[in-house]
Amino acid sequence: MAETSIEWTDATWNPVAGCAILSPGCTNCYAMRMAARLDAMGVAKYKGLTRKSGGRAKWTGKLYLDRKALDAPKGWSKPRQIFVNSMSDLFHEDVPADFVAEVWSTMAATPQHTYQILTKRPDHMVKITSGLPLLRNVWLGTSVESADYLDRIDELRAVRAAVRFISFEPLLGSVADANLKKIHWAIVGGESGPKARPMDAEWVREIESACRRYGTAFFFKQWGGKNKRATGRTLNGRTYDEMPAAIGTS
Repeated sequence: MAETSIEWTDATWNPVAGCAILSPGCTNCYAMRMAARLDAMGVAKYKGLTRKSGGRAKWTGKLYLDRKALDAPKGWSKPRQIFVNSMSDLFHEDVPADFVAEVWSTMAATPQHTYQILTKRPDHMVKITSGLPLLRNVWLGTSVESADYLDRIDELRAVRAAVRFISFEPLLGSVADANLKKIHWAIVGGESGPKARPMDAEWVREIESACRRYGTAFFFKQWGGKNKRATGRTLNGRTYDEMPAAIGTS
């Protein structure tokens, strides 16, 4: 477990490391940079997971299944919100279903924690979770960076989950037509880092308005940019830290 500065969670847990670039939202993924740094530091778990291309680190597509990490949350007595696989995607096609089941077993055994799992592969999430128990302490979400990927929301709606959520980060275009029916939570954020792409304030306001129409909790994470501390996270003169209050089961 690692404490984290991510605004919408308390800690990260990475039983899987490594991923593959799937869509434009992956281009400047912080996890690729971090994995390359950890590899350079000699951390075996991240060896060979990235390669240098065009002056930046990119995923090689190789995954590392860290079985030693599977039981880690059982040793954390203090309840936490835990972002699962901040350095990977639990529902990557190359993560075996039986390994996902082992992750599920740990989450079932630690109901004091709330687990937040994000994927860019909600269609695969539907298939894998259909054979797993619905856990009330597990929130399932997908990332949507632009209108080109709104179909991921429809796929997420087919997932049985206590809470379904969308991460509109990095937000790279308008998603004004997003249907948030049966979506409990929306996180919005601009891209950060040295090659950050800009986010228009109107795109953020469109999502906030959609959240009001559908009764979805709205969390504004950051404006992003090269210096995210400087740009901050206020919208309309205030911060938005809403969390999903009602736990669904459908």
